[in-house]
Amino acid sequence: MPCLSRRQLLATAAWAAGGWGLGSGLAGTASATAPATPMAPQVDIGELVRLGPVPSNTVTPRPVDVWVPPGLAASAEPAVLLFMHDGQMLFDARTTWNRQAWNAHRAVWALMQKRLIPPTLIVGVHNVEGQRYAEFFPQKALALATEAERLEYLRHESRGRTLADAYLRHLVDDIKPLIEARWPVRRGPRSAYTAGASMGGLISLYAMCEHPEVFGGAAGLSTHWVGRGPHRGLEGVRNEELPRALSMYLQRHLPPPGRHRLWLDRGDDALDSLYDHGLQAAAAVLRERGYRPDQATTRVFPGTGHNESAWAARLDTALAFMMADSSPAQG
Repeated sequence: MPCLSRRQLLATAAWAAGGWGLGSGLAGTASATAPATPMAPQVDIGELVRLGPVPSNTVTPRPVDVWVPPGLAASAEPAVLLFMHDGQMLFDARTTWNRQAWNAHRAVWALMQKRLIPPTLIVGVHNVEGQRYAEFFPQKALALATEAERLEYLRHESRGRTLADAYLRHLVDDIKPLIEARWPVRRGPRSAYTAGASMGGLISLYAMCEHPEVFGGAAGLSTHWVGRGPHRGLEGVRNEELPRALSMYLQRHLPPPGRHRLWLDRGDDALDSLYDHGLQAAAAVLRERGYRPDQATTRVFPGTGHNESAWAARLDTALAFMMADSSPAQG
């Protein structure tokens, strides 16, 4: 069993005490849940607008932070939407539990200035304490797992619930129309994308598969193919059944190649070291389904682990690939 650092052991203990999900080492930065009244983050570029909690008939209402790039109101070009999960970890490290953040606005703004992507609104959807495993593990994939593994997941991870389909309906039916009514945004194909890390990578992939008419691409950084929570310890998280179920789901539900772009990656430190087989299986399915390397890619980043600092360092590369077809040069 890999040796865990003191920081990773403390993070795991913190998860057990506070209900965090996956992130740095074994305990989750990306999944840190917001308090009842989350502190509003601040940005040094553009404007950050907090919506909500956004009402929903399907899931618990939660805040949504929308980053608006400079000059959007005066732009002749409507914006595309980038839905990102674990929204409380995206913008301002001063407001996150581990003092790390994606700095997603900086990555998007840099790509916009290079005209690699069009004007883009970041839609940061907060997670809700105690519901992340229920909302983020692909529901139809869990149904393909063995009964024993499915019951194990429901008992130990998702508190007896499967809410991924309901969560996606919240994005598509509740949040997206709210954004479209307030800001000038693009409609139709390649007008919305989604990205996340760890469990957020899984729900991003699931969103593209379940709503291909909405999401033109997905990016899953450090995608958590093994599904289980870190309270089990590193070896307890390791399993073959949930990655197998996810691979079966992709074989059946991945959109045909040609209209979508997909980025999947992992590091190789601590928790990310468990993702090698899951990522290889996904790459095999993509090849079988006819995705070209310019349409879908799987990457490994040696020396990197499971935290926002690592994801922030490569977010621009992931977004540039995923959103290439939406760039001004592509029309």
